[in-house]
Amino acid sequence: MAFLPVTREDMETLGWERPDFVLVTGDAYVDHPSFGHAIISRVLERRGYKVAILPQPGWRNPEDFRRFGKPRLGFLITSGNVDSMVNHYSVFKRRRRTDAYSPGGKTGRRPDRAVIVYSQRAREAYKDVPIILGGLEASLRRHSHYDYWEDRIRRSILLDSKADLLVYGMGERAVVEIAEALDGGIDAKHISWIPGTVYRKTLSTDQLDVEFPGQAPVLLPSSEEVSRSKKAYADSFRIQYRNNDPINGKILVEPYGNNNVVVTNPPMPPLESLDLDDIYELPYERNWHPMYEAEGGVPAIEEVKFSITANRGCFGGCAFCALTYHQGREVRGRSKESVLREAKALTRMPDFKGYIHDIGGPTANFRSPACEKQLKYGVCKEKDCLYPKPCRQLVVDHKEYLDILRSVRGLPGVKKVFIRSGIRYDYVMADESGEFLEEICKHHVSGTLKVAPEHISPRVLARMRKPPKEVFETFSKRYREINERIGNKQYLIPYLISSHPGATLEDGVELALYLKKNGFVPDQVQDFYPTPGTLATCMYYTEMDPLTGEKIYVAKDIKEKRLQRALLHFHKKENRPLVKEALERIGRKDLIDVLR
Repeated sequence: MAFLPVTREDMETLGWERPDFVLVTGDAYVDHPSFGHAIISRVLERRGYKVAILPQPGWRNPEDFRRFGKPRLGFLITSGNVDSMVNHYSVFKRRRRTDAYSPGGKTGRRPDRAVIVYSQRAREAYKDVPIILGGLEASLRRHSHYDYWEDRIRRSILLDSKADLLVYGMGERAVVEIAEALDGGIDAKHISWIPGTVYRKTLSTDQLDVEFPGQAPVLLPSSEEVSRSKKAYADSFRIQYRNNDPINGKILVEPYGNNNVVVTNPPMPPLESLDLDDIYELPYERNWHPMYEAEGGVPAIEEVKFSITANRGCFGGCAFCALTYHQGREVRGRSKESVLREAKALTRMPDFKGYIHDIGGPTANFRSPACEKQLKYGVCKEKDCLYPKPCRQLVVDHKEYLDILRSVRGLPGVKKVFIRSGIRYDYVMADESGEFLEEICKHHVSGTLKVAPEHISPRVLARMRKPPKEVFETFSKRYREINERIGNKQYLIPYLISSHPGATLEDGVELALYLKKNGFVPDQVQDFYPTPGTLATCMYYTEMDPLTGEKIYVAKDIKEKRLQRALLHFHKKENRPLVKEALERIGRKDLIDVLR
């Protein structure tokens, strides 16, 4: 049996009396390296641990959590690839009708706040079994955080779940170290030294130097303070933002009253190329578990089944993105040889049609650390790599990525290799050779190339920490010229965000006029969604920039958010009343006939 056990019968077939770990996930079981539960379970399996998978368990009582008997070492709990609240609700807080990570795309297979609920049921099932949290939902809620759905500050999910440990970021190394400690007989409550983990402790804050000799921990504002004061919340976020690096980050201590604290160790160092190669070449089935066949499988795999993850991390620093808080700003890439081996394996799959959908990661054209200094000193605390313009220390080089793309598209059986995970066009423009853009136009675009200018208003772009519109315009012009020269009819589709902190109706109208003038019909449009862990969410809640203290206008009224969203699709007939209202609100009735 190649899949890991999902029933007691599966486990007994393998001759196990009980598993070492039960991995609980809010997603359906898909054994593919784009799914966190698949990676963690295979990494532990490689180390000799017995892992049973409990996907989308019943959560109204603890019975499902007893399916395999009492795990020897612990429960590993994740809500899945997506935060359970984002999975369930749109930005307008409406219940979603589909769930791509559930069989048949059906909703209702996981609870709201899945990490907390699963932890409670696991504790009811076996009171003395360690519970370790991981995945995106846990990672981004590791400190006191603003919760958009309740419109209030919630405390660390470690406390609300009553778990023993929390792993944040990409957790392969951390979970192995935890497993080894537990296997060595160390009580979970004493595991406090592992990078990339969060634990709770009873500790007086005036004893920090004694508890952490020579480590200079940083005391965050207390949970009570950040709940009471938006300035304290902004201060806390700024400290977290500037200490999220394995080299120069400090231990963070967040007080919760009565000498209870949550301690966050600095991040785990990023995996190097050989480590990434090993992880992505583990024996995945690369498909959903057969138990889902009758329901039509799991839709989420369709986009990634013939894609290859080639890197991790992102030094882009967009305010609305949680990647830097989760994966970190230091980029690492897999080796060319490993990517080629995976590509060859894809060509041998029975349903492979000759098309590799993507070779990329968080940002496809980032392959290595932004500069050599990062390797010794870590990422800069006060500066970004690309904002407001590319740093002079930035290493801009697409040669290795181009070499990989050329080699993969030359494999027998490969007709085309696309890039769908997105490229940073400002990084492309910083490449003076121009070779990269020329080559992707010739070989790696499927009719349209999606890029993410997000807006064109200077004040909104500044809050987004995105490049000026002139960079996008230069990129667009060059993209158009190359395609005209090589005779390809290929287009740009811009990703855009409405109602981002700092954006007013006037900014929305400016963007609509720009789209009209330049003939862009946006496909990927979303209203800003305040999710935990992003700089922009802190701006949304506090109405200030936590890095500068400046006050910011924030559109929080649902009606205004709908007006800003409608302006991006001004050409749609159903949006005309909203566009008209937006123009009337700002005294621009003269534009009613223009934006049609």
